Amino acid sequence: MPNDHAADPATTGGTPAGTATARGDARIHDIGYRGYDGPRLGRSHARRALVEQSVRGAFGIGRSAKSKILPMLLLAIMVLPAVIMVAVALVTNLDDLPLEYTRYAVMLQPVLGLYIALAAPQMVSLDLRYRTIPLYFSRPLERTDYVASKLAALATAIFLFTSLPLVVLYAGALLAELDAGDQTVGFLQGLAGAVVFALLHAAIALLVASLTPRRGFGVAAVIAVLTVPYFAATSLQVILHDLGNTAAAGWVGLLSPGTLMDGVQGAYLGGDTDFPPGSDPSAGGMGLAYLLVTVGLTALCSFLLVRRYRKEGI
Repeated sequence: MPNDHAADPATTGGTPAGTATARGDARIHDIGYRGYDGPRLGRSHARRALVEQSVRGAFGIGRSAKSKILPMLLLAIMVLPAVIMVAVALVTNLDDLPLEYTRYAVMLQPVLGLYIALAAPQMVSLDLRYRTIPLYFSRPLERTDYVASKLAALATAIFLFTSLPLVVLYAGALLAELDAGDQTVGFLQGLAGAVVFALLHAAIALLVASLTPRRGFGVAAVIAVLTVPYFAATSLQVILHDLGNTAAAGWVGLLSPGTLMDGVQGAYLGGDTDFPPGSDPSAGGMGLAYLLVTVGLTALCSFLLVRRYRKEGI
């Protein structure tokens, strides 16, 4: 009869077959990792790097050639009307530019909307899809830093996209020897409008894009949010004006980002609006309402974006 007790490694101190071999084959390999003794740049450097990388990505810089086509094409389309207007002013000796500086972004909202719809998902949806958010938060970056950096990056990209045609218009106006004082005032008003436009649309677009990891869905959602309310508001304004209720037509402009921007530039930046006659937003307290709603909507979207990322990456 076999001796079970003698064969038990727990009582004899023996080692099961294969264990000794496994331990004997164990090796510690030096694969070249070295400690980092350089300076720790901290949160501020991380924020700046994230802003820079995001702005470059919004224009396709540092990405494939295919990724540069649409942003650069849209930028060319955005600048082309300014070049044509400058050429007309130079050839025909006009006393003023055919279009006000503050009206330029409002008139080209479809092009701007398409660019924003492309840029916003590229900044946030891909991070969600490929689950790179925890990598950001493993660094000194906080969630508020990530949100603030993305907002600053998209607002900067939109501002550059919007202000470049204004620079072309201003340079052309000076070449055409138009009144330098009037042109400078109009140019500065146009830049102020570009800042407001960029901040408002960056907050809205990033919030919408952050709700889905699918870039295509993000593009469609941003286009819908920016265009559907605009066409609904402008159509309702026309209907109310035809019914004789011009005051209500002016207040309807509060219902979309595009008409909000139109109302702000009409009330505070000296530009004309596309609103029906008699519904001027600068009348009474309507202009203040447009400004407050614009600021409030930007702040609300930014707050909701911070909340969106509060639990992301945990």
